[in-house]
Amino acid sequence: MPDFNTPFSRAGTQAVKYDARKAVFGSEKVIPVWVADMDFPAPTAVTEALVARAKHPVYGYTLFPESLYQSLIRWFERRHQWSIDRSSVMMAPGVVPSLHAAALAFAGPGEGIIVQPPVYFPFFSAVTLTGRRLIENPLQLRDGRYQMDLQHLEACARDGARVLFLCSPHNPVGRVWSREELEAVLAIARRHGLVVISDEIHCDLVYPDQPRHRVLATLAGDEDQLITTVAPSKTFNIPGLGLSSLVAPDPGHRAALKKVFESLHMGQCNPFSVAGFEAAYRHGEEWLEDMLVYLQANRDFVADYLAARIPEVRLVHPEGTYLLWLDCSALNLSDDELKAFFIHRAGVGMNPGTQFGEGGSGHMRMNIGAPRSVLEAALDRIALAVSRLEPGFRASPE
Repeated sequence: MPDFNTPFSRAGTQAVKYDARKAVFGSEKVIPVWVADMDFPAPTAVTEALVARAKHPVYGYTLFPESLYQSLIRWFERRHQWSIDRSSVMMAPGVVPSLHAAALAFAGPGEGIIVQPPVYFPFFSAVTLTGRRLIENPLQLRDGRYQMDLQHLEACARDGARVLFLCSPHNPVGRVWSREELEAVLAIARRHGLVVISDEIHCDLVYPDQPRHRVLATLAGDEDQLITTVAPSKTFNIPGLGLSSLVAPDPGHRAALKKVFESLHMGQCNPFSVAGFEAAYRHGEEWLEDMLVYLQANRDFVADYLAARIPEVRLVHPEGTYLLWLDCSALNLSDDELKAFFIHRAGVGMNPGTQFGEGGSGHMRMNIGAPRSVLEAALDRIALAVSRLEPGFRASPE
């Protein structure tokens, strides 16, 4: 079994999670459990593939080999029972650039794109920075579990929307959408002619005690306007390699996306991205299975710790991803005070919930893709800070 339990230093490797702490939090001493990459070594096969490629001393312009496409197709057939037609696959420089490209390709200036907050914050910027109109369909928290407001989603679709950005599994609330929910989304999109961009980058990160993730495309018909974004980056902890895929069955959709990417001259690829991508999908499955067992134990450890020692911080129980959504509203702090409290009193760096839009107030996002000792140290700091939280705490001046 890979060693997920032993911490190792990433400081000085230009890792955003560590080396940007001073810029983001004002201190290099916070324990970083924020940005969405893990503190686990990638599968050995990935490292070996990168080393083997590095030994060839020419790193020139590179093609996408057919074996790269086949590694993706075989992975999703085996893991998700999704048969992907080779002609529908496009390589892309990442999921976030793909969201921007989709906004430009499928909605005109001022036309509406639906997002479902609280959601991964680039969903918002992909709409606003491209001059499209943001339409929000907030998730609803019912009995401790987030659900889609499907009636409101239908109203949003009627409000001139052209595109829906779906996050599945959902970051940050950790939902793995049910078949019934996904079929309802497809029905609404079909009735109103929406193009659905389904971001399924976390699709492999579902806890072993949860129902499996359903790829939306496995429920779709020929009449559905659906594009799926996938990548090995979150699954195998290789996001810095920056290569993803788009699965777009409709030739017109592929042509529209290709036109956007070519207009930005984003068609070339990195030889190391190709090597890492293919090695991960071909040889990383055993590593993933072991990692998911460890990750579930991390989730349960944090849940038990919070319940026993920090009941003021409530975990919204996740079904997928390595990101925890923490309800801190019982601390009775404003969002500015909450951010200052965790940084300056607890010494823990997390993502403030307000980054994720409506519904994020009073929350923090915690990354548990780390050795358990790191999580325990962070929780110990939070527990101590909460125990010392005096009435009338106010955020320190910036």
